[in-house]
Amino acid sequence: MVFDTLKQRMGGADQLNPMQIARHTLFTAREKLDLLNQLKAEATGAQVEGDPVAFEPEEIDAAIAHVREGVARGVGTETVLKGDY
Repeated sequence: MVFDTLKQRMGGADQLNPMQIARHTLFTAREKLDLLNQLKAEATGAQVEGDPVAFEPEEIDAAIAHVREGVARGVGTETVLKGDY
């Protein structure tokens, strides 16, 4: 069985960006932060190695801040199936 990746489920490599993850309604805030932190680690590592990066760490930081602001307002702590965010 072939498992799809997050990129494939979100429409391919062209449509995945940090703010879309931050605003995605099917992930909890913890899941969003985990994904964004993983993306930031990969982007930072690529920069250190001199490889091209799809997203700047600052763009990822802005998405992380967006999620944290939502959590501070009590939004996004559970999935949309629970009725929020």
